[in-house]
Amino acid sequence: MSDRPSFRDEIVNLLHSAHGNPLTHCLQCGTCAGTCPVAPFMDQTPRRIIAMINRGLKDQVLACNTYWYCASCYQCTVRCPSDIDIAQVMYALKRYSLWKGQHKEGLIGPAFAETFVKTILRLGRSYEPVLATSYLFSFGIQAFLDEAQTATSLMLKGRIPVLPPRIKRLENLRRVVNRIIPMGGET
Repeated sequence: MSDRPSFRDEIVNLLHSAHGNPLTHCLQCGTCAGTCPVAPFMDQTPRRIIAMINRGLKDQVLACNTYWYCASCYQCTVRCPSDIDIAQVMYALKRYSLWKGQHKEGLIGPAFAETFVKTILRLGRSYEPVLATSYLFSFGIQAFLDEAQTATSLMLKGRIPVLPPRIKRLENLRRVVNRIIPMGGET
């Protein structure tokens, strides 16, 4: 018998603090998939993702775009007859895929999430000009130029700071983040 937790156990452990029933209680009723406004854009529905997790299909789950397309509207969670916090499952899968460095190529979400965490670790707070560059180029040069023009206008009006703001006791924040996010050590 292996001491390593299964893929399902790893995801369940990420959900430990979330309220609701474990994934094994899923009835496979399809309510989550039927109420999800972005299901047509997903590789797999939330129902199928839960079934794949329960079957231990780690590589297939991590190759999906489903959890990156989740709109976090919580319709699935509210309507689940088994009280599974499906939105938290999607968040857990995002964290897990970043932690393992496995996700579908060409998605904006992973690059944005990594840039966000690194920005928080470096500055102590979000700074839009740094975040925008993590995904803006994927929309083409015209979109980049349009956004640059808007950002310049906002900076001139004082709506976006020219220099990134910093917080006091940044090392304390870094220590906290490093305890929760495995990639937290990368600055």
